[in-house]
Amino acid sequence: MQVKERDAQPVHGTPDVASCPFHADQRDREAGEQKTLVLTGASRGIGHATGKLFSEAGWRIITCSRQPFDGERCPWDAGSDNHVQIELGDHRAMPRGIAELKARLAGAPLHALINNAAISPKGPEGDRLSSLSTPVETWMNVFHVNLLAPIMLARGMFDELKAAGGSIVNVTSIVGSRVHPFAGTAYATSKAALACLTREMAHDYAPHGIRVNAIAPGEIKTDILSPETEARLAPTIPMQRIGRPEEVAKVLFFLCSDAASYVTGEEIQINGGQHV
Repeated sequence: MQVKERDAQPVHGTPDVASCPFHADQRDREAGEQKTLVLTGASRGIGHATGKLFSEAGWRIITCSRQPFDGERCPWDAGSDNHVQIELGDHRAMPRGIAELKARLAGAPLHALINNAAISPKGPEGDRLSSLSTPVETWMNVFHVNLLAPIMLARGMFDELKAAGGSIVNVTSIVGSRVHPFAGTAYATSKAALACLTREMAHDYAPHGIRVNAIAPGEIKTDILSPETEARLAPTIPMQRIGRPEEVAKVLFFLCSDAASYVTGEEIQINGGQHV
């Protein structure tokens, strides 16, 4: 729809905050409504930066992982009360974990689910596991954590997400579309499958008011990235540097906000131009 010149109004002074989607979270806090995020893989890297950003924006963060809550590392209030310890690689344990998540919500709506947890096994010497060397058990474990857990969580929390008109974001990877020198075959294949699943979910969940998107990070500076790896990969990136977890977290926040209210079925590349 085009706006005719005579219909356009000049802007003077302070912008109308009430009409700006970027201020939606601020308006919600002022109105007393606190949004809730369920986040997997929050203990370090992208997940930890994401939890911190959402917490600073006033969101309630409910985390779930196979590890107990670490009160020294995690910045959000009531973190231990908002943590569900569950092995995402065990599909038989998932219903219990989902029941615990529902109990923490106690009937309240869920505004966002971010499926960030993933595993990328290596060989005995830390070497890349190829399609020739990956054991069947490793394939099964990787796909349970990286692909099956996200869809089980999304389906399990469907009612709460629908009540909020919520958002699901799956964390895929640049390795889902290219062979990587360090990421193994099972990990890369699971991320490619998760990208496909994101499109399918976006189609299925849209009629219920739930948006589903993905982000595909490239090389991001985390605890597991050695200085040698960073030095080797940085020159291959057009922006000539490794990304920061905070830069990824900001895109996740955008996708979960009202600013992205008409965005669904997308996989956003976050890699400094590496994919081009």
